[in-house]
Amino acid sequence: MIAFDGSMVLLDVEGTVSPLSYVHDVMFPYARTEARAFIQAHADRADVISALNQVAADAGFSSLAEWCPSPYPSGAAFDWITKEIHALMDADAKITGLKQLQGLIWKQGFHGGQLRSTLFLDVVKAFEQWSMRGLQMRIYSSGSVQAQKLFFGHSEYGDLTHYLSGYYDTTIGGKRVTKSYSDIALDSGVSPSSILFLSDVVEELDAARECGIKTCLVIRPGNTETAENGHQKCNSFDEITFSDVKADDLL
Repeated sequence: MIAFDGSMVLLDVEGTVSPLSYVHDVMFPYARTEARAFIQAHADRADVISALNQVAADAGFSSLAEWCPSPYPSGAAFDWITKEIHALMDADAKITGLKQLQGLIWKQGFHGGQLRSTLFLDVVKAFEQWSMRGLQMRIYSSGSVQAQKLFFGHSEYGDLTHYLSGYYDTTIGGKRVTKSYSDIALDSGVSPSSILFLSDVVEELDAARECGIKTCLVIRPGNTETAENGHQKCNSFDEITFSDVKADDLL
């Protein structure tokens, strides 16, 4: 068992609360398949244009017009942009613009009923118990905040967003950067030592530990085997116990 005396749980998503296979075998292929049709159908939408401008900025260009060699919107532009988006997906690029665009496509899938997020069996039970204890639960994922809200709002167990107090993505910083975790602690109003970060990626846990956050390596079916590097580990959230929240946990 892992004992934690704190007031907030920060959770990764894929490989931690949801099988890697769901994200990689369901969500990513859906976004890839729908990308061109979605961009073409919503070419004039401000949020789509904003996401594409961000993709251009991530690639080092000042705008979508500078990045794309064909006039936008046009069939040639849609073809070229889709090719570039597919290349970023193939590289599993953790860049803001791609995540924004994927989030918009996933919104279509979740709202249309084509997507329904899959969670490990212990997750909902843990959310219920931690909520009853007064613990904050927040999400930190490379997927956009919008995608996170969709994911937890349209799960196989229903809408779970009422359990969650906040969401963070790469706009706050990279998941392997210590400052990102310091900023999350500051934003949440909880001291780092009173936060437990759960992730299946050791490098993320290393970065969180550097600023004083408690860490736990989550071992799930389908995850890549990795050295623990001094982190506590668990195979299920049932293995984590919490004491009552104390007032001095807050910053």
